[in-house]
Amino acid sequence: MAALSNRKTIRGNALAFVKEWGNETREEAEAKSFWDAFFAIFGVNRKSVAAFEHAVERTDNTKGFIDLFWKGVLLVEHKSRGKDLDKAKSQAFDYFQQIKDQRDRPRYVLLSDFARFKLYDLDRRLEHDIAIEDLPDKIEFFDFMAGLDNHGESIQEYALNIKAAERLGKLHDALQDAGCAGHELEVFLVRILFCLFAEDTGIFSRHQFYNYLEHFTASDGSDTDSRLNKLFQTLDKPVNARGKHLLAELNDFPYVNGHLFREILDLPSFDADMREALLDCSHFDWGSISPAIFGSLFQSVMDKAARRELGAHYTSETHILRLIKPLFLDALWAEFSAIQQGGNRDKRKKLAAFQQRLTALQFLDPACGCGNFLIITYRELRLLELAVLQAQHGDAHRGLDITVEPTIKLEHFHGIEIEEWPVRIAEVAMWLTQHQMNREFARQFGREPDLLPLKSSAHIVIGNSLQLDWAAVVKPAKLNHIIGNPPFVGKNFRGEAQNADMDKLFSTLKNYKSLDYVTCWFYKAAQFIRGTRTTVAFVSTNSITQGEQVAPLWQPLLDMGIHLHFAHRTFAWDSESRGKAAVHVVIVGFANFDTEGKRIFDYPNIKGEPVE
Repeated sequence: MAALSNRKTIRGNALAFVKEWGNETREEAEAKSFWDAFFAIFGVNRKSVAAFEHAVERTDNTKGFIDLFWKGVLLVEHKSRGKDLDKAKSQAFDYFQQIKDQRDRPRYVLLSDFARFKLYDLDRRLEHDIAIEDLPDKIEFFDFMAGLDNHGESIQEYALNIKAAERLGKLHDALQDAGCAGHELEVFLVRILFCLFAEDTGIFSRHQFYNYLEHFTASDGSDTDSRLNKLFQTLDKPVNARGKHLLAELNDFPYVNGHLFREILDLPSFDADMREALLDCSHFDWGSISPAIFGSLFQSVMDKAARRELGAHYTSETHILRLIKPLFLDALWAEFSAIQQGGNRDKRKKLAAFQQRLTALQFLDPACGCGNFLIITYRELRLLELAVLQAQHGDAHRGLDITVEPTIKLEHFHGIEIEEWPVRIAEVAMWLTQHQMNREFARQFGREPDLLPLKSSAHIVIGNSLQLDWAAVVKPAKLNHIIGNPPFVGKNFRGEAQNADMDKLFSTLKNYKSLDYVTCWFYKAAQFIRGTRTTVAFVSTNSITQGEQVAPLWQPLLDMGIHLHFAHRTFAWDSESRGKAAVHVVIVGFANFDTEGKRIFDYPNIKGEPVE
């Protein structure tokens, strides 16, 4: 068996290995099969390169036996699950010292107890501690098994936090000062975000982007712009269409597609500090980003004045769930639970029909910003679908010709946003959330669906939501739910353009000038859902439910046949981004039809949890 050089295949093999061996415990009974399977991940026949129980002579003239030995490459010591690997380390390095021929001494020492791997790179003096379930995401540490070169620098990574986004913000400011602004700057930063995330989550090889910048750009930054543009062009070109003389390190990058890298950018020249700022961004573990805060963190490169002007309030995952759970998610989980508890008769058929229903659902956020509501909604549907697939197939697909696939479609998630920068962030965030959920699927089924080349995307339109015809974005008959938190702009803070929007939208109503800007979305949604079964839920400042705003907003909605389905009374809506701003909000769910079991959520403490 020849060693594999295709990283995608190796990663897929690693996923299958984890599925097969994740719960193994017995050292003697299964260790040899475990290591044969481990070598097979890389296309290596263990018998052809390494031997079990390799004898070494100790200094006291007694013999010891290395559990598994690959001359010049690898020494393995293996213990039962939960056993002390420190003892195994001492034993392994003692054996290492007894190998007389220097040419036979391995570069790597590997310890395992089935549940964990501890890998020691003796040349670099590096140590990697890897849980078996994380093996597919850390598989590049074992490149040597397949004979792949992995000479890039090992860089120290730090947990991602707001400081990482602020560091990227400094790069943004430096680029802006150098003459890069508007559309080109926004597209460039979104591409950089994708690359940073890609090299930490298995889309690219580990640190592949960093190593390209470090080793193929001049330290003074003079060629960084041209090298980046060459990388972007490569990412937009299928591997079989690339030039035969392309730098090998560039050709190793995958084909991304998805229009993300299609446009040629006129980047400004970098200097040494700008190049270093870009390299510094790679020192954070971007793979740890929560989808709930992805857009929030990266929109923080905009200053507070811009955020306030746009009415953008950044949304925590907890707050998003408070809206989508009573709107549709609780009911879906309840339906799934009823199928599960309903006995085995026609159960698989009902589960298949339920999955088809999930696949058909379509959503619109008509003021989507960086896409937080769409991101969390997509993720939650994928998690529910994963539970459905597990209930349908479990381990029954193993060894059978059964293809299990996730079917939730990105293109069923629609959005409208007035600014281009948040739209680009939302598009990429949805792709990356899809990738995260594909990895979760792989943990359950031992196979990761292909992300690249990108074949579909969320449908997000750039435009003024109050002037656009929403039916041109998604047909009312196909839409199931409208969600979001439209701009929070009080009546005393509206600009001329916002006043013009309200004049046009509320032209037939009286007293609308006392309304907050957010009410425009309530009114337009109520018009849009007439005669449909579409349900709506928005976050709003609590002013729309009290005082002078109640009659001019809610009477016209009631006259249109709107019925309230659920509501959260006033609570504090906190931001997770730089320059935090907290406001008092409500969540209101409604539709053009009535429902039983209306729900109301109270907050004894407005900063606490709701009580239903």
